[in-house]
Amino acid sequence: MTEQTFDAVVIGAGPVGENVADRIVQGGFTVAIVERELVGGECSYWACMPTKALLRDAAALRAARGLPGARAAVTGELDTAAVLARRDAFAAHWHDDGQVGWLDSAGITLVRGTGRLSAARTVEVTDAAGATTVLHARHAVVVATGTSARLPEIPGLADAAPWTSREAASAQAVPGRLAVIGGGVVGTEMATAYAALGSQVTLIARDGLLPAVEPFARDHVAESLKEHGVALHLSVGPQRVDRNGDGTVRITLPDGAVLETDEVLVATGRTPNTATVGLDHVDLTPGDWLRVDDSLRVLGADGEPVGDGWLYAAGDVNRRALLTHQGKYQARAVGDTIVARAQGRDVDLAPWGRHAATADERAVPQVIFTDPEIASVGHTAASAKAAGLRIRVVEYDLGAVAGASLHADGYTGRAAMVVDEDRKVVVGFTAVGPDVAELLHAATIAVAGEVPLDRLWHAVPAYPTVSEVWLRLLETYGRD
Repeated sequence: MTEQTFDAVVIGAGPVGENVADRIVQGGFTVAIVERELVGGECSYWACMPTKALLRDAAALRAARGLPGARAAVTGELDTAAVLARRDAFAAHWHDDGQVGWLDSAGITLVRGTGRLSAARTVEVTDAAGATTVLHARHAVVVATGTSARLPEIPGLADAAPWTSREAASAQAVPGRLAVIGGGVVGTEMATAYAALGSQVTLIARDGLLPAVEPFARDHVAESLKEHGVALHLSVGPQRVDRNGDGTVRITLPDGAVLETDEVLVATGRTPNTATVGLDHVDLTPGDWLRVDDSLRVLGADGEPVGDGWLYAAGDVNRRALLTHQGKYQARAVGDTIVARAQGRDVDLAPWGRHAATADERAVPQVIFTDPEIASVGHTAASAKAAGLRIRVVEYDLGAVAGASLHADGYTGRAAMVVDEDRKVVVGFTAVGPDVAELLHAATIAVAGEVPLDRLWHAVPAYPTVSEVWLRLLETYGRD
């Protein structure tokens, strides 16, 4: 057993942990980062990057077919092998040499193995060979272990060797038939990807399709999935799942109907990677989500910071916003907080203070890379009402915007903004349509900056671009 001491120890070397460590090192302190799998984490190898690579070729092909001249130049179908090869390249062929090199260049010490809290400010790391390293932190320990796919308790499912998001992102062959259980972001994106790659896709969603988004956006995606041959079974869940002797899968629905498929992907939510982190040493329950305050300090059952406030949690593991960019935002905040406290400086925890991760409650942007895309930030109409806001919702047909009609023949989409009527600011925005992801950051700035509507009138959109929808939304709202 060896022992080492650092100013901070980070458990988990995904994008969140990497950013926490980098921020602390830039502040002049030493950091060790612990990783049991690949440096770079879920996003680099089994989520954000490889899944978007799977989706991009089909999106580009659809865009070309939306223009007559480009359509005439498209003479074939997708090259599936080339799509998978490009996906493999974006996942670095599941090797983390490049990410490890970046840690070295940043001055961050990597310790391979499973990290577990063993005492205050102490992390015990056990590597694959069983050797143990004990890491002591002078100031802070940060848990950034992320989440894993959750398997619902459906009879037979666990024994049927289902795909999770990992297998869907890394599959080396496209199944002829794919059933997707779950209608959230992962389920709809992978249904979109595999349908484009040639699978006969069936999507089964007990809670319906994309239940957290605006209904008009959900409806656009549902119609598109059906147009692409995806069979939708909504508001129903599997009664049983079995792997047949020939390797195929049999899914039994509550009405007795049986679906036969080659693979089944389960995309029904996430569970925190905290079972082996040693939470019992800080009087928390292993396997639970970690509750934090706005400075990302872990809170105990009494609502107070654990110990004297040395333990932090950033990213998906705290359940505030399960998105990579939000986790990296938290990482910057918590890294700066640890440095400030270590230096004895004041910590700015005002609502929009430098050390407060408040955007997770007020201005979370997200893109769902289905066909068409959904881009949203802040409240939906339903969530704004649930929050007690007095709102007005303004919608506009994106297809009627000049820039959209130039973007593609027959462009179809819609945009909506949610206005807080008491403060006259935009608190939510949703758009659905081809390439609407590029509209999102303007909306995020409007929501996070709480820009008054009167001021937004002076943010003039260029003509002819799809961003002109902002002018149309303001005109529809009206000006006193």
